[in-house]
Amino acid sequence: MQKDQKHPLIGLVPLVDLQRASYWMLPGYMQGVEQAGGVPLMLPLTEDEEELDRLAGLCDGFLLTGGQDVGPDVYGAPHSALCGELCPARDAMERRLLALARAQDKPVLGICRGIQFLNAALGGTLWQDLPVQCPSPVDHHQTGAYDKPIHTVRLLPDTPLANLLQREVLPVNSYHHQAVRTLAPGLAPMAVAPDGIVEAVYEPGRRFVWAVQWHPEFSWKADEASRRIFAAFVGAC
Repeated sequence: MQKDQKHPLIGLVPLVDLQRASYWMLPGYMQGVEQAGGVPLMLPLTEDEEELDRLAGLCDGFLLTGGQDVGPDVYGAPHSALCGELCPARDAMERRLLALARAQDKPVLGICRGIQFLNAALGGTLWQDLPVQCPSPVDHHQTGAYDKPIHTVRLLPDTPLANLLQREVLPVNSYHHQAVRTLAPGLAPMAVAPDGIVEAVYEPGRRFVWAVQWHPEFSWKADEASRRIFAAFVGAC
Protein backbone atom coordinates (compact mmCIF):
# COMPACT_ATOMS: atom_id res chain seq x y z
CA MET A 1 0.00 0.00 0.00
CA GLN A 2 1.45 3.35 -1.08
CA LYS A 3 1.40 6.05 1.57
CA ASP A 4 -0.27 9.40 0.84
CA GLN A 5 0.88 12.27 3.03
CA LYS A 6 -2.49 13.98 2.57
CA HIS A 7 -4.29 10.87 3.83
CA PRO A 8 -2.12 9.29 6.54
CA LEU A 9 -2.30 5.57 7.16
CA ILE A 10 -3.56 4.80 10.67
CA GLY A 11 -2.95 1.37 12.19
CA LEU A 12 -5.82 0.16 14.39
CA VAL A 13 -5.16 -2.53 17.00
CA PRO A 14 -7.73 -5.29 16.36
CA LEU A 15 -10.57 -6.20 18.69
CA VAL A 16 -10.33 -9.84 19.74
CA ASP A 17 -13.16 -12.35 20.24
CA LEU A 18 -11.56 -15.17 22.21
CA GLN A 19 -14.65 -17.39 22.13
CA ARG A 20 -14.80 -17.29 18.34
CA ALA A 21 -11.02 -17.28 17.90
CA SER A 22 -11.30 -14.20 15.70
CA TYR A 23 -10.46 -10.55 15.55
CA TRP A 24 -12.65 -7.76 14.21
CA MET A 25 -13.32 -4.00 14.23
CA LEU A 26 -16.14 -1.66 15.23
CA PRO A 27 -16.93 0.55 12.23
CA GLY A 28 -16.88 3.72 14.35
CA TYR A 29 -13.12 3.51 14.85
CA MET A 30 -12.55 3.30 11.10
CA GLN A 31 -15.22 5.85 10.20
CA GLY A 32 -13.94 8.31 12.79
CA VAL A 33 -10.49 8.13 11.20
CA GLU A 34 -11.89 8.30 7.66
CA GLN A 35 -14.07 11.37 8.22
CA ALA A 36 -10.98 13.11 9.63
CA GLY A 37 -9.03 12.38 6.44
CA GLY A 38 -7.07 9.28 7.44
CA VAL A 39 -6.95 5.80 5.95
CA PRO A 40 -7.64 3.18 8.65
CA LEU A 41 -5.87 -0.16 8.54
CA MET A 42 -6.85 -2.94 10.96
CA LEU A 43 -3.61 -4.56 12.05
CA PRO A 44 -3.10 -8.30 12.46
CA LEU A 45 -2.96 -9.69 15.98
CA THR A 46 0.71 -10.52 16.22
CA GLU A 47 3.58 -10.62 18.68
CA ASP A 48 6.17 -11.12 15.92
CA GLU A 49 8.77 -8.38 16.39
CA GLU A 50 9.83 -8.25 12.74
CA GLU A 51 6.23 -7.93 11.59
CA LEU A 52 5.50 -5.20 14.13
CA ASP A 53 8.68 -3.37 13.10
CA ARG A 54 7.43 -3.34 9.50
CA LEU A 55 3.96 -2.17 10.52
CA ALA A 56 5.46 0.60 12.65
CA GLY A 57 7.39 1.81 9.63
CA LEU A 58 4.38 1.57 7.32
CA CYS A 59 1.81 3.40 9.45
CA ASP A 60 1.82 7.12 10.20
CA GLY A 61 0.02 6.72 13.52
CA PHE A 62 -1.73 4.19 15.76
CA LEU A 63 -5.11 3.92 17.44
CA LEU A 64 -5.25 1.78 20.59
CA THR A 65 -8.83 0.50 20.62
CA GLY A 66 -11.09 -0.82 23.39
CA GLY A 67 -11.39 -4.45 24.39
CA GLN A 68 -10.50 -6.80 27.19
CA ASP A 69 -9.07 -5.71 30.54
CA VAL A 70 -5.36 -4.93 30.63
CA GLY A 71 -3.42 -7.77 32.25
CA PRO A 72 -2.41 -6.85 35.83
CA ASP A 73 1.10 -8.10 35.10
CA VAL A 74 1.52 -5.10 32.77
CA TYR A 75 1.41 -2.81 35.81
CA GLY A 76 2.86 -5.22 38.36
CA ALA A 77 -0.34 -5.97 40.31
CA PRO A 78 -1.79 -9.29 41.49
CA HIS A 79 -4.68 -10.63 39.45
CA SER A 80 -7.87 -9.88 41.38
CA ALA A 81 -11.07 -11.85 40.91
CA LEU A 82 -12.60 -8.50 40.01
CA CYS A 83 -10.56 -8.38 36.81
CA GLY A 84 -12.44 -9.40 33.68
CA GLU A 85 -11.40 -11.29 30.56
CA LEU A 86 -7.78 -10.76 29.51
CA CYS A 87 -6.00 -11.02 26.18
CA PRO A 88 -2.26 -11.53 26.76
CA ALA A 89 -1.60 -11.47 23.01
CA ARG A 90 -2.98 -7.93 22.78
CA ASP A 91 -0.99 -6.80 25.80
CA ALA A 92 2.21 -8.15 24.25
CA MET A 93 1.46 -6.67 20.83
CA GLU A 94 0.60 -3.24 22.22
CA ARG A 95 3.69 -3.16 24.43
CA ARG A 96 5.90 -3.55 21.37
CA LEU A 97 3.82 -1.29 19.13
CA LEU A 98 3.67 1.51 21.67
CA ALA A 99 7.42 1.33 22.23
CA LEU A 100 8.05 1.55 18.49
CA ALA A 101 5.61 4.42 18.01
CA ARG A 102 7.18 6.41 20.85
CA ALA A 103 10.70 5.68 19.62
CA GLN A 104 9.73 7.07 16.20
CA ASP A 105 7.58 9.87 17.68
CA LYS A 106 4.55 8.68 15.76
CA PRO A 107 1.12 9.84 16.95
CA VAL A 108 -0.90 7.55 19.21
CA LEU A 109 -4.55 7.86 20.25
CA GLY A 110 -5.91 5.55 22.95
CA ILE A 111 -9.64 5.00 23.52
CA CYS A 112 -11.13 3.27 26.61
CA ARG A 113 -8.80 0.27 27.05
CA GLY A 114 -6.34 2.46 25.17
CA ILE A 115 -5.99 4.97 28.02
CA GLN A 116 -5.74 2.11 30.50
CA PHE A 117 -3.04 0.32 28.52
CA LEU A 118 -1.07 3.51 27.87
CA ASN A 119 -1.08 4.34 31.56
CA ALA A 120 -0.17 0.80 32.64
CA ALA A 121 2.59 0.41 30.04
CA LEU A 122 4.22 3.68 31.07
CA GLY A 123 4.31 2.86 34.77
CA GLY A 124 0.88 3.73 36.17
CA THR A 125 -1.70 1.44 37.79
CA LEU A 126 -5.39 0.67 37.28
CA TRP A 127 -8.51 0.12 39.29
CA GLN A 128 -9.40 -3.46 38.37
CA ASP A 129 -13.09 -2.81 39.07
CA LEU A 130 -14.38 0.70 39.70
CA PRO A 131 -17.81 -0.16 41.18
CA VAL A 132 -16.22 -2.28 43.94
CA GLN A 133 -12.85 -0.63 44.51
CA CYS A 134 -13.84 3.00 43.94
CA PRO A 135 -17.65 3.30 44.26
CA SER A 136 -19.13 6.52 42.91
CA PRO A 137 -22.49 8.02 41.94
CA VAL A 138 -21.04 8.73 38.47
CA ASP A 139 -22.29 6.23 35.90
CA HIS A 140 -19.17 4.88 34.18
CA HIS A 141 -20.98 1.94 32.55
CA GLN A 142 -24.02 3.12 30.64
CA THR A 143 -26.40 0.74 28.89
CA GLY A 144 -27.67 1.33 25.36
CA ALA A 145 -27.50 4.50 23.24
CA TYR A 146 -23.71 4.56 23.47
CA ASP A 147 -23.56 7.71 21.33
CA LYS A 148 -25.33 9.70 24.07
CA PRO A 149 -23.47 11.40 26.95
CA ILE A 150 -24.01 9.96 30.44
CA HIS A 151 -21.79 12.21 32.59
CA THR A 152 -19.48 15.19 32.25
CA VAL A 153 -15.74 15.68 32.54
CA ARG A 154 -13.82 18.81 33.48
CA LEU A 155 -11.15 19.77 30.97
CA LEU A 156 -8.01 20.93 32.73
CA PRO A 157 -6.80 24.37 31.63
CA ASP A 158 -3.70 24.80 29.50
CA THR A 159 -3.81 21.21 28.25
CA PRO A 160 -3.95 20.20 24.58
CA LEU A 161 -7.54 18.94 24.86
CA ALA A 162 -8.83 22.12 26.52
CA ASN A 163 -7.01 24.21 23.93
CA LEU A 164 -8.53 22.12 21.15
CA LEU A 165 -12.13 22.19 22.38
CA GLN A 166 -12.11 25.64 24.01
CA ARG A 167 -14.43 24.67 26.84
CA GLU A 168 -14.26 23.74 30.53
CA VAL A 169 -16.93 21.02 30.76
CA LEU A 170 -17.58 18.25 28.25
CA PRO A 171 -20.47 15.74 28.26
CA VAL A 172 -19.16 12.24 27.43
CA ASN A 173 -20.43 8.71 26.95
CA SER A 174 -18.97 6.02 29.21
CA TYR A 175 -18.65 2.24 29.12
CA HIS A 176 -15.87 0.82 31.29
CA HIS A 177 -15.29 -0.91 34.63
CA GLN A 178 -11.54 -0.29 34.89
CA ALA A 179 -9.77 3.07 34.98
CA VAL A 180 -6.55 4.92 35.78
CA ARG A 181 -5.68 4.55 39.46
CA THR A 182 -2.23 6.12 39.75
CA LEU A 183 -1.07 8.12 36.77
CA ALA A 184 2.10 7.06 34.95
CA PRO A 185 5.05 9.39 35.69
CA GLY A 186 5.39 10.54 32.07
CA LEU A 187 1.69 11.31 31.54
CA ALA A 188 -0.33 14.40 32.45
CA PRO A 189 -4.10 14.56 32.94
CA MET A 190 -6.32 16.50 30.53
CA ALA A 191 -9.79 15.71 31.90
CA VAL A 192 -11.31 14.34 35.10
CA ALA A 193 -14.79 13.07 35.98
CA PRO A 194 -16.77 14.59 38.87
CA ASP A 195 -15.60 11.71 41.10
CA GLY A 196 -11.94 12.44 40.34
CA ILE A 197 -11.33 9.59 37.87
CA VAL A 198 -8.81 10.67 35.20
CA GLU A 199 -10.62 10.57 31.86
CA ALA A 200 -8.03 11.92 29.42
CA VAL A 201 -4.22 12.06 29.39
CA TYR A 202 -1.34 13.11 27.18
CA GLU A 203 2.42 12.69 27.13
CA PRO A 204 4.11 16.11 27.18
CA GLY A 205 7.02 16.48 24.80
CA ARG A 206 5.62 14.05 22.24
CA ARG A 207 4.15 15.07 18.89
CA PHE A 208 0.85 13.45 19.84
CA VAL A 209 0.25 10.82 22.50
CA TRP A 210 -3.31 11.26 23.76
CA ALA A 211 -5.88 8.94 25.29
CA VAL A 212 -9.48 9.28 26.43
CA GLN A 213 -11.63 7.03 28.60
CA TRP A 214 -14.84 7.79 26.72
CA HIS A 215 -15.92 6.63 23.25
CA PRO A 216 -15.63 9.08 20.33
CA GLU A 217 -15.98 6.09 17.99
CA PHE A 218 -19.64 5.87 19.07
CA SER A 219 -20.38 9.60 19.22
CA TRP A 220 -18.48 11.18 16.33
CA LYS A 221 -21.54 11.46 14.03
CA ALA A 222 -23.49 13.59 16.51
CA ASP A 223 -20.71 15.19 18.55
CA GLU A 224 -18.40 17.91 17.26
CA ALA A 225 -15.92 17.40 20.10
CA SER A 226 -15.48 13.74 19.12
CA ARG A 227 -14.82 14.74 15.51
CA ARG A 228 -12.27 17.31 16.66
CA ILE A 229 -10.38 14.66 18.64
CA PHE A 230 -10.17 12.42 15.59
CA ALA A 231 -9.17 15.40 13.45
CA ALA A 232 -6.38 16.41 15.86
CA PHE A 233 -5.04 12.86 15.84
CA VAL A 234 -5.16 12.42 12.07
CA GLY A 235 -3.76 15.92 11.58
CA ALA A 236 -0.79 15.05 13.76
CA CYS A 237 -0.21 11.95 11.63
